[in-house]
Amino acid sequence: MPSPTHTSFWTEASQQVLAGGSAGLVEICLMHPLDVVKTRFQIQRSKSDPTSYKSLGDCFKKIYRSEGLLGFYKGILPPILAETPKRAVKFFTFEQYKKLLVPLSLPPAWVFAIAGLGSGLTEAIVVNPFEVVKVGLQANRNAYAQQPSSFAQARHIIKTQGIGLRGINKGLSATLGRHGVFNMVYFGFYFNVKNAVPVNKDATLEFLRKFVIGLASGTLASIINIPFDVAKSRIQGPQPEPGVIKYRSCWKTIITVYKEEGFLALYKGLLPKIMRLGPGGAVMLLVYEYSYAWLQKHW
Repeated sequence: MPSPTHTSFWTEASQQVLAGGSAGLVEICLMHPLDVVKTRFQIQRSKSDPTSYKSLGDCFKKIYRSEGLLGFYKGILPPILAETPKRAVKFFTFEQYKKLLVPLSLPPAWVFAIAGLGSGLTEAIVVNPFEVVKVGLQANRNAYAQQPSSFAQARHIIKTQGIGLRGINKGLSATLGRHGVFNMVYFGFYFNVKNAVPVNKDATLEFLRKFVIGLASGTLASIINIPFDVAKSRIQGPQPEPGVIKYRSCWKTIITVYKEEGFLALYKGLLPKIMRLGPGGAVMLLVYEYSYAWLQKHW
């Protein structure tokens, strides 16, 4: 018979996993179209290319006209399959890393940031293969009905490129950078600011307080981590010259993009990213907090 402590840990872990998975599923279903638009901007290299998108509105228009409404949901299956475990890992590991850091007597601001960094690095390892499949599908400009399925895309990548860092796990270093930096800022900013801003007794105003702080957290984290996101998209997306791998490692890709396309190229796709992960980040935190509270009360 398990001890009370053992039972308590598994109950708490189950609640965190369920609440985190729910948060991820809600966020991806609401925000995926903006992720498609963000990826398209990040993988295009020159405005002189006749197929390039001139603005956010132009991108939405062209995708809708040539690929239909479902074009905005290209590559959604990998994130749906990944979001439940990914966000479950994100929130569960954040809570566990926080506990591990308690004996070190660090300032709370450091605890939230370091726990966020740890959760991001762990999350990146889990999600990277799904990201490789997703980016490949999102880069495909054919009509939705003409593109391969997620499973066919995954099989093709494994068959032609293998399962290593040049195949289904390519871009891992950039994914580690993207998720580690994002979660460090996201959790660090949210919990430190939330603890500093007084709680409101009115339920609606309290909801808005958390939403605004969550929105700011997702926006700030997106601005800081986007160079890693651009590098990830370049490494995992189609290469400029078929058969020649130009983008391999994270830092080399960032330097190459900076030298060839300028500083602002490292911020390609920032607007759709903020539009997605600003409100999306708030949605995730709120769904997690309210779901976790409900599960603690009724479990």
